[in-house]
Amino acid sequence: MSCARPPGLPIVDAMTPAVLVLAGPVTRDRVTGLCEDLRTLLEATGAGVVVCDAGGLGPPGLGTVELLARLQLTARRAGVRLRLRDPDPALHALLDLVGLRFEMEGQPEQREPPLRVEEEVEPGEPAV
Repeated sequence: MSCARPPGLPIVDAMTPAVLVLAGPVTRDRVTGLCEDLRTLLEATGAGVVVCDAGGLGPPGLGTVELLARLQLTARRAGVRLRLRDPDPALHALLDLVGLRFEMEGQPEQREPPLRVEEEVEPGEPAV
């Protein structure tokens, strides 16, 4: 018995991205398992963006950095963007320190300032 796929594109809710919940402590076995969980989630949902809920990771360390780096690599290989939700501020600083850039959920995209914008200067301050 076989089931034929329905014609057309699959129905995807674009407003609700797929979510992968990360919980600590992070060990090498958990890194491999979570990468496999991400692959399974991508196959099941066909999502273009995956949100990693990092609120339960606990205090950040190099194991956490390795986990996030491998998850990001797995996502990029699948053509998917990875977004972090609720990261610890120390984790955010550690990721900046090692040079890993992640899109943060709820954070506006950084853009260049508009052209021809004049900043207000206090009287008596020298022009820069």
